[in-house]
Amino acid sequence: MTQQAVCKRVLLKLSGEALMGDLRYGIDPERLRLIAVEISQVVMGGTEVAIVVGGGNIFRGVSGASQGIDRATADYMGMLATVMNSMALQDALRKLAVDSRVMSAISMQEICEPYIRGRAIRHLEKRRVVIFAAGTGNPFFSTDTAAALRALEIGAECILMAKKKYDGVYDADPETVPGATLIRQITHREALERGLRVMDSTALSLCMDNALPIMVFNMSVPENIRKVLRGEHVGTRVTVEGEEKEER
Repeated sequence: MTQQAVCKRVLLKLSGEALMGDLRYGIDPERLRLIAVEISQVVMGGTEVAIVVGGGNIFRGVSGASQGIDRATADYMGMLATVMNSMALQDALRKLAVDSRVMSAISMQEICEPYIRGRAIRHLEKRRVVIFAAGTGNPFFSTDTAAALRALEIGAECILMAKKKYDGVYDADPETVPGATLIRQITHREALERGLRVMDSTALSLCMDNALPIMVFNMSVPENIRKVLRGEHVGTRVTVEGEEKEER
């Protein structure tokens, strides 16, 4: 990054599916490596990076519940999937000589640290990447909500929502509406009122109540994270009331 980043500390939200590449499930080693390379470049540019990874490439709690598993049990299984993804990402970063820590909301001290807010902030101040695993540690809450919560706890300046194949937020579901239009900028409130797929409503409300901006972009496009952090208008910006009008 040749230009100074506009954010000193960010939280990157990765879906589990982002680690799949072209596979039907699991982790694609090459895709994982490319994501790690992007993160390493951001860290080298001076930005402090925290990450929340989903687990949908291995197990999704809602899907498990629909198949007859108790919802709370299914959600805990999904949390374990996020720990596996977090460990894989940490290993990929280690191979690039990027210092990182996995911090889990569920205690499993043999493989990762427990989540302690002050310790997480200290790791970030020491330029370590912090990977938050196991969501919030509670069933019925998504990793989107975990991302919003952790971002606020550590004082992140924005959330980077990395999508697997879409360029940002659309005015309709691009899966079912071929003519769906990309929205370049929108407020949290408008996104909630229109039911747009930024993140789940609990997480989006939390960001709105605390004036935390969200940048939604396509993770598959090389250098997109760095472009966002250079202030380039990539994907969709979800902003607080007033900012949206100023940008227009």
